[in-house]
Amino acid sequence: MLTTEHWSLLATRSMSWNEAFSRAAMFLSVLSGATVALALVAQATSFGENFSLFALLLLPVVLFVGVTTFVRLVQVNREDGYWVIGMNRLRHAYLELAPDIEAYFVTGSADDDAGIRRTFAANPRASPIAHGFVTTPGMIGTIVAFVAGVLATVAVARVGLTMSAAIGAGAGVFLASIALLAWYSYRELTAFQTELPPHFPSPAEQVGRSAS
Repeated sequence: MLTTEHWSLLATRSMSWNEAFSRAAMFLSVLSGATVALALVAQATSFGENFSLFALLLLPVVLFVGVTTFVRLVQVNREDGYWVIGMNRLRHAYLELAPDIEAYFVTGSADDDAGIRRTFAANPRASPIAHGFVTTPGMIGTIVAFVAGVLATVAVARVGLTMSAAIGAGAGVFLASIALLAWYSYRELTAFQTELPPHFPSPAEQVGRSAS
């Protein structure tokens, strides 16, 4: 029964990540197509008013696809945390049945933060902020924020303000979008820790080694 549950969790993780990669590829394809379309319109209109109007119609669609993709990727990461906790609990059950096999496990058998980090092979010396940008949601989120900044730049330039004001508005929207997406990601990825309190926490000495 334990082995069957373990394989079920592995299969669910695989399906979740396949969906995540497919969603990310779909967004990048939409973004690529929109970039090509904007380049063609810019060449045909010499960056005139029709170009900015076309951009204001097209970029919100790209932004919508990007935001929904980012949200789903964060949800997949959160779901993955559930599956990892489940598999760690199963390993704990294996060790209760056969304590002698502990030396053969490189993944965690505790369902607290230290056990989760061990299963993910997380580097304890890595900066959480820097690591966030190299993950799939972090990469997609940065691109989404850039699209939001470009959209704001085009919108401000469209109303007749100076290019400096348009670039400043775009930069502000980009930074605000990064902060908002990071806040959402942090809130969602830490929520399951309160929803699934540890039943089998790591020994005190293991937590100390993970934090050092």
